[in-house]
Amino acid sequence: MIKRLILGAVSCAMLSGLIGCQKENATIDEQAVPESVLSQLKGMGFGTDNVQRTEGGFLVEGDMIITPEMLSANNREQKLRIAEVEQYHTTNLVAGPRTITVSVSGTVSTAFSNSVNNMIARYNAENLGLTFSRVASGGNIVIRIVNTRQYIASAGFPSGGNPFGTISYAKAYTSGYSDGFMTTVLAHEVGHCIGFRHTDYMDRSYSCGGSLANEGASNVGAIHIPGTPTTADAASWMLACLGATTNRPFNTNDKVALNFLY
Repeated sequence: MIKRLILGAVSCAMLSGLIGCQKENATIDEQAVPESVLSQLKGMGFGTDNVQRTEGGFLVEGDMIITPEMLSANNREQKLRIAEVEQYHTTNLVAGPRTITVSVSGTVSTAFSNSVNNMIARYNAENLGLTFSRVASGGNIVIRIVNTRQYIASAGFPSGGNPFGTISYAKAYTSGYSDGFMTTVLAHEVGHCIGFRHTDYMDRSYSCGGSLANEGASNVGAIHIPGTPTTADAASWMLACLGATTNRPFNTNDKVALNFLY
C-alpha cells in the first residue's frame, strides 16, 4: 500500500504511510497468546512477533489465520526451500478444476460490492482451472465485514482441498478507497485462501519498510513456484504491504504462478 498498508494481519497499521493488514502495535495484547502457542508457531516456522488472538484462531504475519486444527496437524517436518523474493505457495492447495463461490455477509456499499465483482473478474480473466462465481449467500469463501482496527483484511490457507472459507474485511476500509485498492486487497486475501504466501515472505521490509522481517517458511510451506523470478518483484499482488492508493493487477510473474498451480 503506498502509505504502506500491511496485508495479512488482522489490523492494518499506518506505518510511515504504509497501510498494512497487520495489527496496530498499540492494540496488541501479546500476553493474550499463550507461550505454548507461540512455541508451536515458532516450531512451524512462523514469526511470533505481534501474534494476536482472533476469531477462528491466531493472526500471524499480519493477515494469516492459523487455526487450532492447523497447530495440531502440522507437527510433521516439511522439506521447504528458504528462498529469495519470488512467488510462493503453501503445501495446502485447492483441488480442481472447480468453481469457487464467493458471497458477502451483510450489507455493503455499491462501491465495495463492485470491487468484489471486479476481484472475481480479475481471477476469471486468467482462465484458470479455478473459476470464481458470486452467489447471494453461503459461498465457499464468505467475505465478512467486521468492525476492527486490528487489520485491513485477513484470511487463512486451504484445508482438505478446499479454500479457506472466510475473508474478514475491516469496515473502515470499505469506503473512501478506490476500486483498484479494494479489488487488490480482496484478490490478495483470496490468494491466501487458495494457497499463496506473501511474495516477500522472507523479507517483509521489501514492501512494508523498516527492518528485515522474515515470516519463516513454516510447515504450511513457502515453496518456490517454477518460472517466477529470484529477484525482487515490486508489483506482485501478494506483497505484504501496499499504499492507500495502490492497485496491483496480476503482473506477468503473478500470472505464471497462478497458471502453474491452477
